[in-house]
Amino acid sequence: MKSIKELFRIGTGPSSSHTMGPRKAAEQFLEKHHNARSFEVTLYGSLAATGRGHMTDAAIIDVLQSPEHSVNIVWQPEIFLPYHPNGMKFKAFDHSGEMTDEWTVYSVGGGALEEEGGSHVEGDEVYDLNTMSDIMEYCERTGHAYWEYVEQCEGADIKEYLAEVWHVMKESVERGLFHEGRLPGPLNLQRKANAYYVKASGYTDNLKSRGRVFAYALAVSEENASGGKIVTAPTCGSSGVVPGVLYHLWKTRDFPEQSILHALATAGLVGNVVKHNASISGADVGCQGEVGVACAMAAAAACQLFGGSPAQIEYSAEMGLEHHLGMTCDPVCGLVQIPCIERNAYAAARALDANVYAVMTDGSHRVSFDKLVRVMKETGHDIPSLYKETGAGGLAKDYSQMKRK
Repeated sequence: MKSIKELFRIGTGPSSSHTMGPRKAAEQFLEKHHNARSFEVTLYGSLAATGRGHMTDAAIIDVLQSPEHSVNIVWQPEIFLPYHPNGMKFKAFDHSGEMTDEWTVYSVGGGALEEEGGSHVEGDEVYDLNTMSDIMEYCERTGHAYWEYVEQCEGADIKEYLAEVWHVMKESVERGLFHEGRLPGPLNLQRKANAYYVKASGYTDNLKSRGRVFAYALAVSEENASGGKIVTAPTCGSSGVVPGVLYHLWKTRDFPEQSILHALATAGLVGNVVKHNASISGADVGCQGEVGVACAMAAAAACQLFGGSPAQIEYSAEMGLEHHLGMTCDPVCGLVQIPCIERNAYAAARALDANVYAVMTDGSHRVSFDKLVRVMKETGHDIPSLYKETGAGGLAKDYSQMKRK
């Protein structure tokens, strides 16, 4: 597995696969072709189907277009390249109009890029164990915690990186909590985080606690939807779940920040296992790979904070993902707003429930996290493309007339 630095990416929304990935691909292509006169970028499948709502074209044009370079975007929503639904083809042309180079690359989720055949465009393998079962067995045998295994594989500098991740997560919660008004796009959706936070203050402790969890997750998701600075956890579209849970526990239980960083390392390890063995791309496996995985990560982090054993943490993560199996990705108008924002808030609450359930057991259960990851991948590939980030089916189909022309 690669570094969790590639799972926790600091950037701007609204989509890691449809905005951050294409922007990065454009930057890499431009780096090789500064002398080109013009560029053509063809977007295929899901990238083309919901690219306008996700601002894919804007991200690419922002990088490639200049007084020296013109850019043409070609939309091919009906063509799905075999390797992954998020395919892009970049072409460079010289001053005579002759094509000098072309590059096909895929945005595979969480801002990561791959070439056909599984060749990663960036990053080295840093983990020697790639399944939760193997990692759990190692931790139980050696007495190490999951976060200690992360530090062993990543090196000491991972602490500094996770501290930066936590800082950005806190900022996105606090900025989003007091940012009111409407979100960009044709839905004219009003921000809700502040209202939830204020209303929660008037309830008794249990409802106050749950309401504020909702508010914190909503705050980050709304920041993401408006193009604000967030951390992919594991994606932009699911970026509210982990910070929502950790911010709530940090505020209410007085956990030291060092413990929060350890919980983040554990969450990153869980997300990394899914990313390596299945997918965190909504276009590939549906929202189960985004919000479902985020719920598993947050559940594991919470269980870590409350002293769960390696087996209990694995069980907590398994429940967080299991109860999102089969969840479709059908963004209304191609925006990361409906149903994405609400799903983040609900998944944050589910993560806390998974932790409570897991710590009441000894950690033993029939369905392992690794088995669930395999099932999630199979389920995702069985879901028709209509329900995987194309904006053509499910909740999205009745709103097609509102899409930006």
